[in-house]
Amino acid sequence: MTDVGTMRASDFNPHRFLRNAHVQSVLASSGVRRWLFRRRREALDGPVEEVILDCGDDVRLQGFYTRQRARGAARGLVVLLHGWEGSAQSAYLTNTGARLLAEGWDVFRLNFRDHGDTHHLNQEMFHSCRLDEVVGAVREIERLYEPAKLAIAGFSLGGNFALRVALRAPAAGIALAYALAVCPAIHPPAILEAIERAPWFYHAYFMRKWRESLRRKQKLYPQSARFAENELNYSMRELTRTMVERHTDFGTLDAYLQGYSIAGDRLADLSVPATLLTAADDPIIPVAGFLDLKLSSTTELEIAPAGGHCGFISDFTLRSWTEDYIAEKLSRVAP
Repeated sequence: MTDVGTMRASDFNPHRFLRNAHVQSVLASSGVRRWLFRRRREALDGPVEEVILDCGDDVRLQGFYTRQRARGAARGLVVLLHGWEGSAQSAYLTNTGARLLAEGWDVFRLNFRDHGDTHHLNQEMFHSCRLDEVVGAVREIERLYEPAKLAIAGFSLGGNFALRVALRAPAAGIALAYALAVCPAIHPPAILEAIERAPWFYHAYFMRKWRESLRRKQKLYPQSARFAENELNYSMRELTRTMVERHTDFGTLDAYLQGYSIAGDRLADLSVPATLLTAADDPIIPVAGFLDLKLSSTTELEIAPAGGHCGFISDFTLRSWTEDYIAEKLSRVAP
């Protein structure tokens, strides 16, 4: 894809004390950033509209719609997707949303099933192959708000979903103008291995949040046998395997992981203009998966030399360079 913006991933040059990949990754979702930028969040939460979307097949998902006030008519609407065990209130999502509002975009922050305060909305639990309901949510958002331009942007697993939604959009009748994915999950088997090899705190962070989520689900729906307490203490690999074998139709862990992979040539037929942004030092999503992608002519891949996992923190203000990058790319979609 050409002429989508002047900013390049190679432009990202963090302060030398912030260059470490783990520092970048930890800062991305840190409470410090959430506290520092709490006033920016007010722009999103002040005039926000909570929406429960009918996504088809009796599935309901929650989202938050904020109308821009920076200009007379909005440039369009951007759907923002968080990562696994994040939410519509995650710092990286609210900061991006606040920036896009200032740029004249309406913003819709979608919560995946069982993320945020939504465990009560659907009896069956979340897994990463539940693409149909996210496509249904985006279609319903388009129907409700009829934006001049519709775009989608996601982070990590949300980036993976954004690209899969973009693949489905033409057949689903969604007039999606652009998709952007920051550090998207490319090949889940490799990601699971990367988390197992990474410093212990990554596995501990994700598992603490996932266990809390599963316990909350079981409390709401005790009639559905889910996990024994000792099973909740399994590793990520073994707990995922148990979930797949007990609560999905995939049969095996590998079949499930392949079910949401976008590796190799799986994005080759993507016709919606799209951008993939990642960092060469991402400790969670191996860069090798990006280098092996076969992409369409409407898709661009940008690899920054640093940035960690969804970090891209430039300096000690702790603002993320991705806010500027996303705003720049979207400005080419709707000047």
